[in-house]
Amino acid sequence: MGGGKKITAAKKDKSANTKDSKKGKKDKGESGPRKAENVVLVKEQQAMKIIQNSKVITVQDLARQTGIKTSAANAFLRESVNKGTVKRVGGYSGHHLYQIVSS
Repeated sequence: MGGGKKITAAKKDKSANTKDSKKGKKDKGESGPRKAENVVLVKEQQAMKIIQNSKVITVQDLARQTGIKTSAANAFLRESVNKGTVKRVGGYSGHHLYQIVSS
């Protein structure tokens, strides 16, 4: 029935301008200076006291009780597992349970 839509002269000019401007742009990785990364340090004594006082703890529990981000709490617990002060005792799919290693 109908044919293809005709492109107006104004649309042709816009599409020509966008093609030219895209050629001169840099890749995403080459943009200006990097933004400063926010680093939150966990107070180790405070975190270990919380872990000792509970049977098991999750990343979310530790983050809530210490007032830090879950990513920082997760990094702390993973580091503690590597050191051998804390062990992973259960959980699944990123929601692991951690427990202090009894001496």
